[in-house]
Amino acid sequence: MTDLLNLSEAEAANRLMRLAREIAKHNRLYHANDAPEISDATFDALVRENNALEAAFPHLVRADSPNRQVGASVAASALAKVRHEKRMMSLDNAFADEDVEEFVARVRRYLALPEDEPVMMTAEDKIDGLSLSIRYEDRKLVRAATRGDGEVGEDVTPNVRHIDDIPQTLPQDAPDVMEVRGEVYMEKAAFLALNKRLMDEARAAADTRGETFDPEGVRQFANPRNAAAGSLRQKDASVTASRPLRFLAHGWGVVSGGGLPADTQFGVMKALERWKIPVSPHLVLCESSAAMLAQYRAIQHQRADLPYDIDGVVYKVDRLDWQERLGFVAKAPRWAIAHKFPAEQAETTLEAIDIQVGRTGKLTPVGRLKPVTVGGVVVSNVTLHNRDEIARLGVRPGDRIIVQRAGDVIPQVVDNLTRDEARAPYVFPDHCPECGSEAVAEEGEVDVRCTAGLICPAQRIERLNHFVSRAAMDIDGLGDKTVREFFALGWLEQGPADIFRLKRHREALLGREGWKEKSVDNLLKAIEDRREPDAARLLFGLGIRHVGAVTARDLMKAFATLPALRETAEAAHAGDAAARARLLAIDGIGEVVVEALGDFFHEDHNKAIWDDLLGEVSPPPYVVDVKASAVSGKTIVFTGKLETMSRDEAKAQAEALGARAAGSVSAATDLVVAGPGAGSKLKKAAELGIEVIDEAAWAEIVRSAG
Repeated sequence: MTDLLNLSEAEAANRLMRLAREIAKHNRLYHANDAPEISDATFDALVRENNALEAAFPHLVRADSPNRQVGASVAASALAKVRHEKRMMSLDNAFADEDVEEFVARVRRYLALPEDEPVMMTAEDKIDGLSLSIRYEDRKLVRAATRGDGEVGEDVTPNVRHIDDIPQTLPQDAPDVMEVRGEVYMEKAAFLALNKRLMDEARAAADTRGETFDPEGVRQFANPRNAAAGSLRQKDASVTASRPLRFLAHGWGVVSGGGLPADTQFGVMKALERWKIPVSPHLVLCESSAAMLAQYRAIQHQRADLPYDIDGVVYKVDRLDWQERLGFVAKAPRWAIAHKFPAEQAETTLEAIDIQVGRTGKLTPVGRLKPVTVGGVVVSNVTLHNRDEIARLGVRPGDRIIVQRAGDVIPQVVDNLTRDEARAPYVFPDHCPECGSEAVAEEGEVDVRCTAGLICPAQRIERLNHFVSRAAMDIDGLGDKTVREFFALGWLEQGPADIFRLKRHREALLGREGWKEKSVDNLLKAIEDRREPDAARLLFGLGIRHVGAVTARDLMKAFATLPALRETAEAAHAGDAAARARLLAIDGIGEVVVEALGDFFHEDHNKAIWDDLLGEVSPPPYVVDVKASAVSGKTIVFTGKLETMSRDEAKAQAEALGARAAGSVSAATDLVVAGPGAGSKLKKAAELGIEVIDEAAWAEIVRSAG
């Protein structure tokens, strides 16, 4: 955890930027790719550090803050896309008893409840599965979709029809439209049986072909969650039908035509159960934080014996009218929280430390382990993060270490049991293992990077991989293996623009092993389809340091075209104060990004790559659709005593309508909402001629926005 007491504002901004990028990356790997690289515990630690920094430096909260993101984009999925009518949210986490007690206290404060008012909560086990939304119309199942990024998911309706737990119809007392939300999962025994079946099928196929069977070449699922996700997200529904998937509901989305069957969380869940929709058998009502914690410990005690994997307990405010008042923060409800279990641990031997070189030249150490089972999953790799982490742990090849994990992940090292053995320490390389160039850590940074830049083949290949990746240009058919093949042939020597000149090599490619006319034409078509790319994706794909996907979108919202952005960035780097101010005025853009843009356009080889690329592609001006609202884009100040809601609730309403809630009145204020007892702020609003309305008028604005 970062030492907040010793951080400067610039250091905090830099760390928040890094955390936003790292957390977004791991969200994408977990939710979109079903291929996480770090443990749940490590991910949770990153989130906790981000939250602590945002609390200590609230004015530095970024537009791409992890607290504003849900899941991951499904843009590159082969399945059809479904836009959720009501956003699917994630949950905030609690890790200690004190966090749970504070959650209950926070609910009380927000709702301004008297001390003797009981706050009933539901508690249920948190299944480690794949989030699913099932929509019934006229009591018939019409659509099922994964969560995706919360806004858009994947259509898995044909697949879901093969899950026996999910009824095809609801009884007559169900609403006309009922959207049930829950988790698709695979039981532990079924998971083991599926992997055995895959191994047996591969062995039989090898025998049929007269080949030697190689068990290492059989692709199996690493844990039940990945098995469930991979089985549900199939283009061929018959594959899903052959997999033993289960479902448990934990809530609902859109409901209309008849309304909910109860006015409490517990009541609605029991109604779902009556409708033959499975809900957790461990769902209970709790009247105090002590009862909630008792249920947590009871479920934790049963965890190993449950037929499915769980990673915590979820608490929800029972009264639905209170849930409505509490509302949501950027990505999670205020009325629910997930109390996570501690990570699982095991002992093994660190056999080797390999160094991988990324697209920015970062040297990342990866520990190779003697395979060990942790929480039912065999793991053989561990991330060691950076040079400082190796020094902190004192690890060397041959050490006995403790590793922990809480999911299908490369785990983290939590202890070195042989640190004190008399052996030489591991020496982190000071030269790049790929090109031999010097590798150094810049001042104030822990990461060691190759100094060769694009001269280093590893960096050039990784940058090309980033450019064609799903989050960037999303060019289907250009994976890592293909990029490396074309790079070795000299076809991508000049950079990403060469991708759009690959059609010159069509005949040569047809003569290469593994390439047929259809696959070649499909690749070239996928490339041609990106001749008019989204400008923000193109900008992100260039791999400019500190310019992530969200930052790229923020920049393009402000400048619309790439030439306009470059002109301003170059001017700012040359000392133009107005240009620098224009960049810094963009929400989410700080000094670190401005410097990174300036440094990028200062380098001649970067400008050459930029010009070459824009000679091949023509991104249209970036246009953003803004939701219409009477207060969208306005700055609002709430003052005086609000009688029907708390101040936090009012601010949350403003932000939900696209407005900014400020704490003081200034010339930048557009609207003041004044309750009884408003004093100096009301007076200043009058002096500045700012519109003032009362709480009833504000409530009407909220209602009219729907």
